[in-house]
Amino acid sequence: MSTARSKRPAKKPAVPAVASKPAALAADIRQMIETARQQVAQAVNAGLTTLYWQIGTRIRQDILKNKRAEYGAEIVATLGRQLETEFGRGFGEKNNLRRMVQFGETFPDAEIVAALRRQLGWAHFKALIPMKDSLRRDFYAEMCRIEGWSTRTLQ
Repeated sequence: MSTARSKRPAKKPAVPAVASKPAALAADIRQMIETARQQVAQAVNAGLTTLYWQIGTRIRQDILKNKRAEYGAEIVATLGRQLETEFGRGFGEKNNLRRMVQFGETFPDAEIVAALRRQLGWAHFKALIPMKDSLRRDFYAEMCRIEGWSTRTLQ
């Protein structure tokens, strides 16, 4: 019997293929960072859109009693000044508060807003709110959702 060992090449330690290529590793990590940033931005935008709808709906229900009249105009203006002092310009009456009320009025169904907020941002809704024709508004909202339109495309 022969005691000679078969000649096999020595095994190299297992090293992931990516680690052997620093440029590929950096590109992969960049992609992960960009993806995470996009997901965070979408989550923040969806959260703010929901908040703005809730604020607008609450003001309509509690202050304006679901009327479009100027009934609560002074109350809304006072509320806007208070919120702007505490939370910044984005909550002032003239900047966004009136638009939030219009948002709640234009899109009264919470389920529709919940479905759209995943694909549309606040800027989309701001462009859709002034459309008086509900069929036209619904069409453009759906096009934004399905086709992934930017606000620039929508406008």
